[in-house]
Amino acid sequence: MAETADELTIDYEEGGILTTKQTDKMILSKGAWVTILFKYQSWNKAEQSYSEDKYTIRRFQKRDGKYTPRSKFNITNAKQAKLIVDTLQDWMK
Repeated sequence: MAETADELTIDYEEGGILTTKQTDKMILSKGAWVTILFKYQSWNKAEQSYSEDKYTIRRFQKRDGKYTPRSKFNITNAKQAKLIVDTLQDWMK
């Protein structure tokens, strides 16, 4: 478990293969609750390659000095990500 927001990652290894590979992250908020936007790729066992970029927003809560995952929202493709960005930009006009 991570003790700081900067240490938090979604990298996940299974059977010696990095099945979830974090490629970037942006910390959106810090404190007792941390919100992070991650960019990642998933390992496709059948194709023996990584997927196109995917995105996820994760929330972590700090308890007893360690961050624990509490919730997540996965953005499954670039089209959905662009729609979210466009909508937010429109709302913020």
